[in-house]
Parts: sequence; structure tokens; C-alpha cells
Amino acid sequence: MKLGRSDLADFVYFLAIARHRSFRRAGLEVGVTPSAISHALKGLEERMGVRLVNRTNRSVTLSAAGEQLQAALCGPFDAIGEAVDDLNRFREVPSGRIRLNVTMDAAALLIAPVMGEMAERYPKLEIDIVATNRMVDITSEGFDAGIRHGGTVPEDMIAQRLSADIRWAVAAAPAYLDRFGIPQHPDDLQHHRCLGVRLGDDRVYRWEFKGPEGEFDIAVPSHITADDSRTMMAMAIAGAGLTYGNTSAMERDLRAGLLRTVLDDWAIDGPGYHIYYSSRRQVPTGLKLLIELIRELRPLGL
Repeated sequence: MKLGRSDLADFVYFLAIARHRSFRRAGLEVGVTPSAISHALKGLEERMGVRLVNRTNRSVTLSAAGEQLQAALCGPFDAIGEAVDDLNRFREVPSGRIRLNVTMDAAALLIAPVMGEMAERYPKLEIDIVATNRMVDITSEGFDAGIRHGGTVPEDMIAQRLSADIRWAVAAAPAYLDRFGIPQHPDDLQHHRCLGVRLGDDRVYRWEFKGPEGEFDIAVPSHITADDSRTMMAMAIAGAGLTYGNTSAMERDLRAGLLRTVLDDWAIDGPGYHIYYSSRRQVPTGLKLLIELIRELRPLGL
């Protein structure tokens, strides 16, 4: 069977469907609508004479023929992708597009400070940032990389540190402390209003501390919870209670006197932000350049 240009394009779409098992996510990766992906697949199946994908309202799976085609195409198409991306080294101005899944604090504290220089040096690079604390599978969701705290990076990923360790502390508005008193020991938090931290996997975070006998964590009474540090700081400033978070995110409000840290002798240092990506995929040139720039400018130390 002689292949045409439309077959090669449809193979790209098919591989995206095979990776994500979703027409919507496949469309996000290749930059077309889900209906265009569906139309291309239908045409490919008609030309091949076999069903490649089984579709229902709830799932997208590969047929036996689809699995065989995916296995045959992955190696050659990965090699072509790597070869094309490697040409960036010979361009005067690198180009391309990268998608990042980034925690909300990391987006503001680590990514935003370097974007001005990134845009100046590499004006043809496109960077799509999704800032969310929700835990996602970056590969299946079509991201080139994710940025999270070091302790939460999936073990099957390649990770590189992008910041120094992060200090986690308890803080409140001075007016709150004047009214309710300053806790002297983490156990005192049981008698305070605490703002709960909802994690990206929907668990409520147990506040962590370090004492004479080592590290420990406690569940604090939380009538109010939030999953965004800026929302929590705003509520703390308004007197809603004690908040727990990244001192780098609190820095401006601490300097302005809107917040004051407490239990400083019990504060803990945790792993810094890491960027991570699949070992099974070629690292795009744009992603390499972003990593190099963050490590050069060090907005949160390194």
C-alpha cells in the first residue's frame, strides 16, 4: 500500500489518540478540534480497511489492530520528532511550543519572574502554562512537563531541582494574634482558628513541624479550607485565622506587616520545586531552554 501525505498526518493524530485515549486531549496535543481528530481517524480506518479504535460514550480503547499499529509507528515517529526538534540548535531563534502543568505558587514565584527574559531571548517559543494544584498525569493530559514540590513528584519521572528548599510556617494577622494570643507550641493550635490546606489530591493537609525529637505532623481544627495559598493569605489577613504555607509566597505580606509568623522555632524546610517529565519522551528544546534560564536566574535560589 502506497502512503500519501494525508496518511502521515493521520498517523500523528492516531498516535495522539493512542497516548491519551481521549479525542479531546489528543486534539489539545496536536492543535486541532476533537471533531477533526475523529474525522481523520475515520478516514484512516477506511483507507486501512480495519477498525483501529473502539469508541463508546465512556471510553476510547485500541483494537488489536490499533495496538499493533501503535507499536509499529512509535519508534519511527519518535525518531522523526527528535530529529526535527534537534534542528532548533541550528536556528538563529529557537521555536516551538511547550505545555506545563505547574502548582499555583510555583507559577507565580518561579515561572512568572523569568518570563520577561524568556520572551526577550526566545520570542518564537510558545509556552502554555496551566497553573493548578490538582494532581494530574502530565503524560495522559498532554503536558511536556510538570512543576511540583520535590516530595510530590511521581517516582517514574525524570526530575530536576529548580529552587532551594522551601520553608513552611504558620502566620496570622497581628490583629488576630492580639485577640486570640500567640501559640507557643504546635499543640496550642487545637485552641485556635486554623485555615485548612486542601491538597491537589483532595486530602486536607496535616501541618508539619520540626521539634527536638524530629519531624511530626498534626491535624488542626479547620472550619474553613482552601486549595490556593493566596486565598488563604487573604483570609488570614482579614482575621479568619492562622494559615500555613510557603514563606516565599507570604514574603510581601510579612514585609508589609499584614501577616506575622508564629511558632518559628518549629518551622520546617521541605524539598524545593522540581520540574519533571517522562523518560519515554524527547525533551523539547524549548523546555531545555526554560530549565536552563530558571537555573541561571534562580528566582527562588538554588
